[in-house]
Amino acid sequence: MSDNQMPQFPEPYWRDSIQLPAFPKLEESVQTDVGIVGGGITGITAAYLLAKQNIKVTLLDAGVLLNGTTGHTTAKITAQHGLIYDEFIQHFGMEKALQYYKATTEAKELIENNISKYKIDCDYTKEDAYIYTNSEQYVSQLETELKAYEKLKIDGQLLEDIPLDLDVKSALVMKNQAQFHPLKYLKALINEAEKNGAQFFENTTAVDVEYNKHPAIITRDGKRVVCRYVIVASHFPFYDRQSFYFARMYPDRSYVMAIKTDQTFPGGMYINAESPTRSIRTTKMNGEKLWLIGGEHHKTGQGKTTIEHYNALKDFATDNFGVTDIPYRWSAQDYTTLDKMPFIGKITEDEDSVFVATGFRKWGITNGTIAAKLISDKIIHGENEYEELYSPSRFQADPSLRKFTSINADVARHMIKGKLEFTNDNVKELSPDDAIITRVNGKRTGVYKDKDSKLHALDTTCTHMGCEVEWNSGDRTWDCPCHGSRFSYTGDVVEGPAKRPLPKVELNGKK
Repeated sequence: MSDNQMPQFPEPYWRDSIQLPAFPKLEESVQTDVGIVGGGITGITAAYLLAKQNIKVTLLDAGVLLNGTTGHTTAKITAQHGLIYDEFIQHFGMEKALQYYKATTEAKELIENNISKYKIDCDYTKEDAYIYTNSEQYVSQLETELKAYEKLKIDGQLLEDIPLDLDVKSALVMKNQAQFHPLKYLKALINEAEKNGAQFFENTTAVDVEYNKHPAIITRDGKRVVCRYVIVASHFPFYDRQSFYFARMYPDRSYVMAIKTDQTFPGGMYINAESPTRSIRTTKMNGEKLWLIGGEHHKTGQGKTTIEHYNALKDFATDNFGVTDIPYRWSAQDYTTLDKMPFIGKITEDEDSVFVATGFRKWGITNGTIAAKLISDKIIHGENEYEELYSPSRFQADPSLRKFTSINADVARHMIKGKLEFTNDNVKELSPDDAIITRVNGKRTGVYKDKDSKLHALDTTCTHMGCEVEWNSGDRTWDCPCHGSRFSYTGDVVEGPAKRPLPKVELNGKK
């Protein structure tokens, strides 16, 4: 890449910089002790922890391992999850706020112990983590958060400046955090899990869980994974058990740009307090520093044209650090629960065989790791000290009730709005690598023209609950503004909760 141009297609540095093992599709029904759905940090860590205890594990992924949120993370190993501790003290009380900090710290220690135990070369470095602001409005919020740190005995302090060359009015540092290359780390855990008998299957989509004497994961091809326990670690739960997770979380997208610059990075990991979000850290690429500039979050399928978010990150990096090259760009999606606490544990109050882990609020490295530890402990020992904290069956009336009303009113608004919106744009005037929403035989239709001028026309009605998808120009996907399902321009499911592809539409007698 030259002249500071962005890469034509999104590709995370993590995936491009490592050769991951390939696994077969599940071609026949199997029996196992624990069936895991989802090949990200939660599923792989759980597979490793369980297999180490001689428990037979079978893991399925709808695509390939580590190509979801884990493969698109910024990969900070930290308990500093934004301005969250004062809020948790207010909403959950001191004890549970402290438990959250202890849990994330325990996750960090588990990762560090594995790196040390298996001598994993994963670019691990210890770093201080900073939340900074250049807004007067947020200075007092940082002061309030420091008081929460002090109550919880978190090692931190308020600063008037940061090592990075940025204008700031105040910054809150959390000492002794860390960062790494997540896929190098997880590749080692896959290897250790396999040594202990764990089986991995790719391109195998789970669509349901059925019960007889034992639960069975049902795949799209009708194969069955009969097991004693099921772990739903599929980012958005593929199986709901009438728990209505789609109404209790909301999807958010954010963006990352990997840049090169002539500036020297001073160390540390940084994120601002205000919006739009700006996250900054570095990693190594061929012996030199690659700066990762992240942020620009928004609700999936909503807001401005998505390529503008990449452009905003590019402008920020250029203005502050001087960009000499942009080798990579990518985006990530994650879910936030109504009260910002992840859902980890039994999928329903009376369910002892199916566990779920979701709602990590963009902090999946530590939250996903503690989810794997919590669920593995429940299966092995029958208990874990954090199970009440993360219980998916909890409901905090304040602030959850207001948030529930707000989120689902937003869903209803977008469902109605999408049904009415379309353009009269002529498909013949469509430029290559562009898309429009129009009407074909009276039906709302999305049409994308690829680089070779081939047209791809799809019914834009999301196959989850009937909302209308919108075009994502940054990633060339169709995204649902209601519950976050995403589809490729050929209609295939990229992310759930949708399980079925968007139907193709005929143009001039051709599909």
